[in-house]
Amino acid sequence: MWNLVSLDGFFQGEKDWQLDWHLLVVDNEFRRIAADQLRSADRLLFGRVTYEGMAAYWSTAQDEIADLMNGIEKIVFSRTMTSAGWNNTRLVKEDAVAEVKKLKAGGGKESLVFGSAQLSETFIANGLFDEYRVLLTPVILGTGSPLFGRGLSRRDLKLLETRPLASGGVILRYEPIP
Repeated sequence: MWNLVSLDGFFQGEKDWQLDWHLLVVDNEFRRIAADQLRSADRLLFGRVTYEGMAAYWSTAQDEIADLMNGIEKIVFSRTMTSAGWNNTRLVKEDAVAEVKKLKAGGGKESLVFGSAQLSETFIANGLFDEYRVLLTPVILGTGSPLFGRGLSRRDLKLLETRPLASGGVILRYEPIP
């Protein structure tokens, strides 16, 4: 899981894609980290809402990260979509948990989940994340969509890394404790 989060725990504002506060940390250092992360992965996993927003933005963007985003395999999990037109995207309409278990058993590099709060809740509840990467952004939003759903059960985590950025953000990396 990779997400930017406000100090008060939100991954977006009150409306879908209310992300202007991300600009507080998006600089050249962030872009290098994002590119390295994409190179370390085999695929990106999305829920419908995140997929639609990412596809709308990245399919027309032009830079190194756009090339990586457009080139990597993408899987969108949705029961309501009928097709997924973004380059290298596969639509999975059935059991997301079973699909991810199959991907993990197949080996390879990382699968990354960006945004996709409802999908992430499903993966958390089923113990499918091997690592949580959160970029704590220096802002208090006061309201918005929480990164972690309120109905989740307790998960103890082990800190792997803290990495302060010049922008004032801090990357926190955790792994679940079995």
